[in-house]
Amino acid sequence: MSFQSGRSTDAWHRSRRRAGVDVYLLPAVIGGGLGDIEEVLAAGRRLAREGFRIQLYRRSAHPLPRAVDGPWDWPPHRRVRRLHPAARTALTITPAWGISAAPRRPGPLGHPGPWAEEIADIERAYGADRVLHISLEEFARTLGARAETRERLREGGVRARAIPRRLALAQRRGEVEVYRAAYERFRAFDRPNVLALFATFERSRSFAREFPQAVQTGPLWPNRYRPVRFRIPRNRVAGRQWVWYASPASAERIAPEVLRGLATLRPRVHLWVRSPRPWTSVPADPHLTRADRPVGPTAWRRRFARADLRIVTGSRTLLEALEIGGPFLYFNGVLGSGSSARRHRPEKIDALERFGRRRGVPGSLLRDLARFARGEDIEGVVRRIARRPTGWDRLSRLALRSAFAPPFDDAGSLIVAVARTLERRRGDAPGVVRWARQRANS
Repeated sequence: MSFQSGRSTDAWHRSRRRAGVDVYLLPAVIGGGLGDIEEVLAAGRRLAREGFRIQLYRRSAHPLPRAVDGPWDWPPHRRVRRLHPAARTALTITPAWGISAAPRRPGPLGHPGPWAEEIADIERAYGADRVLHISLEEFARTLGARAETRERLREGGVRARAIPRRLALAQRRGEVEVYRAAYERFRAFDRPNVLALFATFERSRSFAREFPQAVQTGPLWPNRYRPVRFRIPRNRVAGRQWVWYASPASAERIAPEVLRGLATLRPRVHLWVRSPRPWTSVPADPHLTRADRPVGPTAWRRRFARADLRIVTGSRTLLEALEIGGPFLYFNGVLGSGSSARRHRPEKIDALERFGRRRGVPGSLLRDLARFARGEDIEGVVRRIARRPTGWDRLSRLALRSAFAPPFDDAGSLIVAVARTLERRRGDAPGVVRWARQRANS
């Protein structure tokens, strides 16, 4: 029985069929942002283009997880409430399988994920060894247990000078080993049919040594935008409209400084802001438009692509900005204030900066990106970035060549390769997982 029919369902019926694998998308929100949903759909769009037929299975009594039924750019798919396998094997795609899809487990934090019952149904219908679960882990988060403990202390507000002492104490108390065991548990490294993909800009050898079950890949690119050639003429500024995906709550805190920086530019730049919450402390401005309501995917893509500069957050809009090319800024939020202010989850922009330095991106550009991400010198960064004529050609998808060998250079290509290998091997999911792990770490 299908539900919510429409263009996506009709396109599913018209698509070229690959009968060897049934693909199920199981999106959910893991953290506070919505990028987890878009990442699952991006993987689905890539598989759909290769001829795989996509389904969303949800039991009749279960509402969809939070935010899944929003205005998303779904691939052609069919929504079903009962399973009717058309193939001998199945591929599921979830964000962080160990959190979103794992069954109930004993001990603390052992509650089941929002897709746990559907996963159990799929494994019963096909057989567990004929179901391969692709788990999309957090982008650019490839830290070992000790580095994760250090980051937990930093983000928790421990002063930089006190972190070495606190880290040594955590090591003596066994907290680092406890974290390592929990990390392996909640990444489902012990399950032979779960393939955990860690997309990033550059492979971490230390992470691979510590967690050989993890498969590192290049980014899962949106594949939505054509790259543009961009250069600001000398003595000009970057266009007339900037677009800001202002997801972090602290974006409102730096907004007045962004506006003050823009007010010094000629011609005057208009700022268009998409935010999940209304701003209450930023006064009205004729050069500011706030979109507090959901924006449809087509309208958003058009506005994002036409912007002269993009202020992005998280991983998905960062990759979209890199895919288009041209000027951008990154802000993922700050915690605390004054001398105790600290960045929230800075690993994505940090990874891009490290990768960019090795690829010859100008140091002055990387420093301004870092300042803005820290919430520092916002007004000055805005003025300088608006007038920066060069450097952007080295900070785009075209220039940031992957450090991974194919098909691991692109997470989307790897997912397609995994699906085809599963098809050829007639549903030997554990064998395909072993193949991917061995290839990734060879």
